Amino acid sequence: MSLALSTSWNAFRHTDGKKIVSEIKALGFQEIELSFNLPGETLDDIACLVNKREIKVVSLHNFCPIPDGVTRELALPDYYSLASFDEQERLKAVKQTKNTIKTAARLGALAVVLHTGRVEIPDQTKDLIELFNQGLKDSPQFKDLKSEMISKRSVKSGLFFKNTLKSLDELNQEAEASNILLGVETRFYHREIPVIEELGKILERFKGSRIRYWHDTGHAQLMENLGFCRHRDFLDLSQGALLGVHLHNIIGCSDHQAPSNGEIDFKVLLPYINKDTIKVIEAHHPATAVEVQDSKKMLEVVFDGKV
Repeated sequence: MSLALSTSWNAFRHTDGKKIVSEIKALGFQEIELSFNLPGETLDDIACLVNKREIKVVSLHNFCPIPDGVTRELALPDYYSLASFDEQERLKAVKQTKNTIKTAARLGALAVVLHTGRVEIPDQTKDLIELFNQGLKDSPQFKDLKSEMISKRSVKSGLFFKNTLKSLDELNQEAEASNILLGVETRFYHREIPVIEELGKILERFKGSRIRYWHDTGHAQLMENLGFCRHRDFLDLSQGALLGVHLHNIIGCSDHQAPSNGEIDFKVLLPYINKDTIKVIEAHHPATAVEVQDSKKMLEVVFDGKV
């Protein structure tokens, strides 16, 4: 079974791409996903190793490399929103994503992982998480806040979602020309696009195209923990369109744990993934090297050659 590790685990510890790769290879990985916080110079270092066949890049997380003039700390995947009402910002998001698609093709990768914008309302997901952490998930306060979040989002979501579809139309053409697949990723914050209903609309509209679904285990479990939908709902919805998975665990609402550390039973994935599904461990700091290695071994046992 092929497992990759995202450079999100160690990218901020290095500026030298060769050191990033060396540290990952020392854990037994031969494949990586390039995260969204890589400057062009670091990417060039990694490209040299790809050309020498010392490492294989399976996927890139948009934006990669980071946009010119943006610091690593600020260069989040939705620094420019693909759903923005500001047409200049939306076009910048499309332009930078096209650059990522071209970079993926140059590196011989298969896919680009996308965040597809947000509804421009104040986000209250962290407020809901705070109530969850206080043990108040069944309280009227929690239920009222969740209802308020859903209501506020629904009022404005349609127009922003329309811009997301417009952006995806343009990106689908670039992906077709570059022979790259695009994975629309499960989101963490409730105001982000897509919620599960929007994901269904995206997959229906772009059925048979370069646009697929990218399942994030920690984000999907967060949606279940907060009561928005079940983890399995995303997987059921995306059958036939599942491109890849980000494998990380969650404790309560704290995600990006090493897969070996948390509440998710990864056997839930077995009916949905196969050998062609791109599988990327996306643990973040402070997951240790030992935890990442243990996670690799654990997932190899869970999947047991089946996928």
